[in-house]
Amino acid sequence: MEVSVVMFAAILLATSIIASPLSSRLQTDGEILRSSQALRRTIQPHKPGTLEVLDLNQTSHETYSSNWAGAILIGTRYTAVSGEITVPVPQLPNGADPYTNYCASAWIIIDGDTCRTAILKAGIDFCIQGGLCSYSAWYEWYPDYAHDFSNIQISAENVIKMTVDATSKSSGFATIENLSTGVSVTHIFPNSLGGDLCESNAEWIVEDFSVKNALALFANFGTVVFSNAVALRGGISYGPSGAPIMDIYQDRILTSTSVNDNTVNISYI
Repeated sequence: MEVSVVMFAAILLATSIIASPLSSRLQTDGEILRSSQALRRTIQPHKPGTLEVLDLNQTSHETYSSNWAGAILIGTRYTAVSGEITVPVPQLPNGADPYTNYCASAWIIIDGDTCRTAILKAGIDFCIQGGLCSYSAWYEWYPDYAHDFSNIQISAENVIKMTVDATSKSSGFATIENLSTGVSVTHIFPNSLGGDLCESNAEWIVEDFSVKNALALFANFGTVVFSNAVALRGGISYGPSGAPIMDIYQDRILTSTSVNDNTVNISYI
C-alpha cells in the first residue's frame, strides 16, 4: 500500500518513529566522552512491519529512521565489512547555537539491524562547537562499551579506511587506518563480551547518535562517501549495490542516500 509523505507526516503526529539501533552516549559540558566509565552504547533494533520505520517514497528499497542513514545488507554469513571515507568538515545546521556541540558518526558494522545479541563495528565521530571541529576513532563489540583508539590522529579531509572482521561469531578485530598519514590501529576481540554475532547484516552508516537515550544535536556533515565498500559473505566479496537504503527523518528528511557497485553516498540535505 502506498503511503504519501503527507500521510506519513499525519501519522507521525500520533505515532513517533522509534530509532534504528541506537548508540547511547554520555555527554559532559558539551564534550563527547569515550571511556569504559563514561560511555555505553545500547541497541534497539528495528521492528519490521510496524510504524517504527516507514516507506515514504513508494519503493521497497528505502526506509526512514530517526537516526540512521546508509545501506544495510541482510542475509547470512557476513564475516567482514570495510569502507573508506574522506573525513568531512562538519557545519552547524541552520539556526544552530554556535556554542553548542553538534555531532555525527560514520561507521561500518556487522549486525545491529536484525541481530539481537551482538554487534561488531568501528568508526569515527565528527563534531563542531564554538567554530572548532573535533574527531575521534573508536571500536566496539556490543554489549561491551565502545572505546576510543588512543594512538591515531584524525583530521579533516584525511582518508580513513575502516574494517571489521569476525574470525568467529565470538571473536574478531576492528581496524582504523589513516591512509593519509599511514597510521593504522587494530583492536583484537579474543572473545565476545556477553553476546555472539548473528552474521546476518553488513552496514555502512552515518548516525545521529543518542545521548542519555535522547538524540544528540545533529551536525551538517555535508557528504560522506563510503568508497571501496565491501562485505564478505561466505568467503565471497559483495558491494552495496541493490542494498536497502535508509535515511534520517526527524522533523523533516535530513539525509539522502544512494548506492552503486562499491559506493555508499550519504548527504545532509
